[in-house]
Amino acid sequence: MSGFRLQQIEVFNWGTFHQRIWRLALEGKNGLLTGDIGAGKSTLVDAITTLLVPAHRIAYNKAAGAEAKERSLLSYVLGYYKSERSEAGQSARPVALRNNSHYSVILGVFYNQATQQSVTLAQVFWIKDNGGQPARFFVVADEVLSISSHFTHFGQNINQLKKRLRLLSSSELLFDSFPPYAAAFKRRFGIQHDQALELFHQTVSMKSVGNLTEFVRDHMLEAFDVASRIESLIQHFDDLNRAHDAVVKAKAQIQKLSPLAKDLDLHTQLINQKEHWRVCREGLRYYFAYLKSGLLRQRIENLQDDIQKGTNRIAVLNDNRANALAERDHLTRELLVNGGDRAERLRLEIEGHIREQNKRKQTAKDYELLARDLELPFPDSFEQFIQNQAALKQRLQNGQIRESVMQNEITECTVRFKTEQQQHKILEEEIQSLQQRQSNISAKQVVLRTQLCQALNLPEEDMPFVGELLQIQDSESRWEGVAERLLHQFGLSLLVPDRHYQTVSAWVEGTHLKGRLVYYRVPAAIDARQRKTIQPGSLVEKIQIKPDTEFYTWLELELSKRFDFLCCEDLDDFRKSQQAVTPAGQIKFYGQRHEKDDRYPINDKSRYILGWNNQKKLNTLLLQKQEKEQSLHELSIQISQTQSARKELDQEKINILRLEAFKEFEALCWQKLTRIIATLEKEKECLEQASDVLKELNAALEKTTEHIKSLEQQLDQQKDKTSKSEAKMEWAQQQLSTCEQECLPEDCGEISALITALERYRAEALGSHQLTIEACDNKQQDLRFWIQKKIDSQDSKIKTLEERIIKAMEGYRRDYPAETQEVDARLEAGNELNSCYLTCKPMIYLALKNVLRLY
Repeated sequence: MSGFRLQQIEVFNWGTFHQRIWRLALEGKNGLLTGDIGAGKSTLVDAITTLLVPAHRIAYNKAAGAEAKERSLLSYVLGYYKSERSEAGQSARPVALRNNSHYSVILGVFYNQATQQSVTLAQVFWIKDNGGQPARFFVVADEVLSISSHFTHFGQNINQLKKRLRLLSSSELLFDSFPPYAAAFKRRFGIQHDQALELFHQTVSMKSVGNLTEFVRDHMLEAFDVASRIESLIQHFDDLNRAHDAVVKAKAQIQKLSPLAKDLDLHTQLINQKEHWRVCREGLRYYFAYLKSGLLRQRIENLQDDIQKGTNRIAVLNDNRANALAERDHLTRELLVNGGDRAERLRLEIEGHIREQNKRKQTAKDYELLARDLELPFPDSFEQFIQNQAALKQRLQNGQIRESVMQNEITECTVRFKTEQQQHKILEEEIQSLQQRQSNISAKQVVLRTQLCQALNLPEEDMPFVGELLQIQDSESRWEGVAERLLHQFGLSLLVPDRHYQTVSAWVEGTHLKGRLVYYRVPAAIDARQRKTIQPGSLVEKIQIKPDTEFYTWLELELSKRFDFLCCEDLDDFRKSQQAVTPAGQIKFYGQRHEKDDRYPINDKSRYILGWNNQKKLNTLLLQKQEKEQSLHELSIQISQTQSARKELDQEKINILRLEAFKEFEALCWQKLTRIIATLEKEKECLEQASDVLKELNAALEKTTEHIKSLEQQLDQQKDKTSKSEAKMEWAQQQLSTCEQECLPEDCGEISALITALERYRAEALGSHQLTIEACDNKQQDLRFWIQKKIDSQDSKIKTLEERIIKAMEGYRRDYPAETQEVDARLEAGNELNSCYLTCKPMIYLALKNVLRLY
């Protein structure tokens, strides 16, 4: 059978065919669809119709005799399967199996047995907006496709599916509308006129024919229409023109992609070269461990030879020493036989007395030095020795008393020093704070206000302290001290305008202040008529309010209400008044309560808080700071002097205890031993002069003794040399063990290639040199630095190349936006552009093939 016949139809999420792929295999034969009402017969027929006829022209479900618009493309995509009424009983609404998160596919495979050619038509639908018509795209492929293999497992993004389908060499570009899609499959099927598809559309679901003549005339016969022939000719020209454009476009793409493909290959080469250098850098430890282990084995071999030679030398020296000792014993016996016994005893006695004499001399010298430090005489007699001992005990007791006094003095001065040091620190902080502002308020309160204003993003000028707005008139300075005492707490109060009250009160409530804060809520409008009349001579008259403050009226009212105290020079006036103050600082409240706080001087300006000029307070604090620094300096000197005296006392105590350790006067008397030694030496000299044999034997004995000393010295030197060689060999063996742990097997192909490469790089980087064990680590660092420079150079080249590649990608995407919709201008997309480059030439062949087919 010639011509294309339907091999199989597949649907996915089409109508009530839901959630899996449904397949009807006709294999080019006729088929009969049977089933109950609603089984899906018309649904499959409509799927085939939709593949070949534009959806807007199809009367869906016509095969079932349905009314017009009972079904639509939207109803098939969403899977309407029933209608239901709402609880209000209004019109029925369709119920769908799917929503806009699903997609639908219909696919038909057609086969021409005569030409052995397969063509697959497919359409994909999805919902973009609720209630809108389905979005779709169309596929024409010159091979057998299936839904399961080509239209699933692409994620949630339809663009990923498009991207996958474009990689199929047998498919044309995807179509977003029906006309170019229809032209593509009609060209393959050999359908030259739309009348054939119109006839298929009319008959595919027809159940009866009314007037056969009219049906044949309308649907089977074509009128000779010149306009349509001209339109066909134009369409034919357009197809040729599009094919030509496709060839030109593919050539232009190859021209742009060719240098990009070369750069991508070069990028791969540079990355591989950089990885090679990185492997070499990481392999340096194994390579130098390999070199170092060879050097260590050679050194161990040399040390083993040295140790063996040293051992043999020690054996020879031991034999010689044994012979010399035997000779000395023989000479000693000969001396005894020839009268040398007495001479030997005299020699031993003399040596013993000399040792004792030297010991007593050293003891006497030590005693004399300690006695001189303690200003005591050296004892010439036993009585003087006893007197010194008694004096030492008395001085020790006196020293303990002095030590206790000094320790108490040091403790007391240290406590005073720390207290005054803390006070000095507070003064410095207060001075630093005052130098940065004009008010006299303490730094602690200013910091608290700053924290509040920063937290609420408010200017500090909006919330002044009362003390920043009040001061005593210059002519009334006599009353400044008592005014400061009386208004101290009020002056430290913060004034909060009504506009900030809510935020300030909330912040204070939710914040741990770590201190005390008093603030007043100041209304926006204040009636000045509420001001109380003050008595003549009142303290309020002597207080000046800052002129330009918005709180002026409120402060007037508060002062007249709370601080109307009479200033009394005379105590009789003071006693008669209900509320009064005196220049000395005595305050009378409401006729009964009296207060006078003299814990601090009344004229101590360092405690003043009123006023908007702090120069007087600053001068007072600077003076106090100088006095405090002088006091700290004096205390420091006193502590240092006392500590020095204490150290001298401790040293004196040590000397006393050391001097008390000399318990016997006899241990200091070395002079009488001099006389004993002289007597014994004279007797020994007489014996030796009386016998020539004795002289010869003594000379031989002395020579042998010297020879023994020489042998023992040589033996000690050789043992020391051999011991050092053994220690060096032990160290070398430990180093060799460490190196062997880091070395990889030499028969390993990777390490063999690495060693070969690094040998070449070492000669290139370090030049001609003799490698030693001690220089291995430094040479390794030098070679590492050389390789790192290579890596850095590769990084620079790669960065420059990557910028050029990205720029080329951006240019290609700008020139071909449709083809690169799913391709980003990133290096990771290089493989996709390479694939595009490799498929451009087959695309030229395919376009030329289409041109030939059109001819």
